[in-house]
Amino acid sequence: MPTAMTESGPSVSLKLLALVAILVVFSLVILLLIFFLCFRGSRSCKKRNLATKHSSGSIPLVSKEITMVRASDLTPATTAIAVDVDGDDPKKKESEIKVEIGGGGHQRSNQVSVEDPDIGWGRWYSIREVELATRGFSEGNVIGEGGYGVVYRGVLHDASVVAVKNLLNNKGQAEKEFKVEVEAIGKVRHKNLVRLVGYCAEGARRMLVYEYVDNGNLEQWLHGDVGPVSPLTWDIRMRIAIGTAKGLAYLHEGLEPKVVHRDIKSSNILLDKNWNAKVSDFGLAKLLGSEKTHVTTRVMGTFGYVAPEYASSGMLNERSDVYSFGVLLMEIITGRSPIDYSRPPGEMNLVDWFKAMVASRRSEELVDPLIEIPPPPRSLKRVLLICLRCIDMDVVKRPKMGQIIHMLETDDFPFRSELRSVREKDPVPSHADVSIKVPYPPPKHAETVEKSRWR
Repeated sequence: MPTAMTESGPSVSLKLLALVAILVVFSLVILLLIFFLCFRGSRSCKKRNLATKHSSGSIPLVSKEITMVRASDLTPATTAIAVDVDGDDPKKKESEIKVEIGGGGHQRSNQVSVEDPDIGWGRWYSIREVELATRGFSEGNVIGEGGYGVVYRGVLHDASVVAVKNLLNNKGQAEKEFKVEVEAIGKVRHKNLVRLVGYCAEGARRMLVYEYVDNGNLEQWLHGDVGPVSPLTWDIRMRIAIGTAKGLAYLHEGLEPKVVHRDIKSSNILLDKNWNAKVSDFGLAKLLGSEKTHVTTRVMGTFGYVAPEYASSGMLNERSDVYSFGVLLMEIITGRSPIDYSRPPGEMNLVDWFKAMVASRRSEELVDPLIEIPPPPRSLKRVLLICLRCIDMDVVKRPKMGQIIHMLETDDFPFRSELRSVREKDPVPSHADVSIKVPYPPPKHAETVEKSRWR
C-alpha cells in the first residue's frame, strides 16, 4: 500500500507541470496575438491619417495661411462649412483644405479650426451666412453687375455691411478670379485699396466678401445723371486722382511681388462718403516678381484704357497701369468716356482728342463743363502735362506711380520747365526754371509674346 502511493506521487507532479506549461504557452500566444492586433491597428490608423493629409481636395489653390473654419457655433442660423467642389455629399468630405505654398507645387493641409474664424487672410463664410446677409441674393440687394458676376450689398450677423461678389463660373473663370484676387490683395491693407474681408467656397460657387464702400463708383459720378452741376468739384477730382495714384503706387512699389492691376478704369474706383478713392476689382491682376521686368500674358482689360504696347504684344508691366491711369485722369478732367461713339468722329477717342486739344492750345475747353468753378490755370496745366507723360508711347518714359503722386501734389511742378534759350540766358535757376524730366531706367529686352482676345 505505501508503495502504490509512492508511485502515484511523481505521476501527479508531472501532470501538474504539464498543465502549468500549457497555461504558460497559451498565455504567451494570447499576448502575442494582442500585440500583433495592436500593431496592425496602429499601422492602419497611420495610413488613414496619411491618406487624409495627402487627399486631393478641389478647393481653389490659394495662399498657405488660409484656413477653412466651421461656423456652426457662431450664430443659430449658420451651418457648418463643408468642402464640396465635386458635387458629392458635403458630410462625407474631409474638413480640410488643400493650399498652395508660395505659388509653387508644394502643398500641405491645414486642419479645420472651430475656435478662431479669422485665421489667415480673411474669414471663411458658409453659403448660408452669405444668403442670409444678402436676403437670398435678392435683386434689391444688387449694387453692381458685369462679366465677372454680380455684386450684392449684405449685412452680416454682427451688423457689419459688406459687398459680396458672386463670381460667374464660365469655363472655370470663377476659380481663376477667386485665386487671383486672394493672391493679389488677400493680406493687403491700404486706405486706397478695397479691403477683402473674407471668402465663400462651397460646391462650384466662389464668392468674395469686401468692405462696403457707400458712395458708388467714379463712373457713376462722372457719367451719370448728376444734374446741371457736378458735385465733383476740381479739388474733389484731384483728391480722387491722388488717392487712386497712392493705391496703385502701393501695389507697384510697396509689395513684393508687385501687383499689376491690369483693369484700371472709372468703374473700378469706388468712393466713400468723403470722396476718398479705393481701387477695386483685382480679378485680372498679375503678380510680377522683382527679378522680372515684364510678364507676357493674354491681352485682357477694358477697351480705351489698355496700353497700346500691351494690346499689340501682350507684354505687361506696371507701366501698363500708368497708361490706364493717364486715361483715367483725362476722364476725370473732361468728364468724357475713353471711347464714345455718340460724339463726332474726331472726338470719339478721348486720347486722340485730348492730344489734339492740347496741341492747339485749347486746354480750357478740355475741362468738364459740369464743373461750376473752373480750375486755376496753373493747376490745370500741371495735370494736363501729367496726363501726357502717362500716355507716352515710349514705355520707359512714363513716370512711376510714386513720381505721379509727387507731380500731383507739388503745386509748382510743371512751371519749372522753360524754353532752353531762357535757361541759357539765366544760369541761376528761379522758381519758374526747373526741368520736369525724371530719370528712367534703360529699355528692357522685349520677349516674344502671344496675342489673345479682349475681356
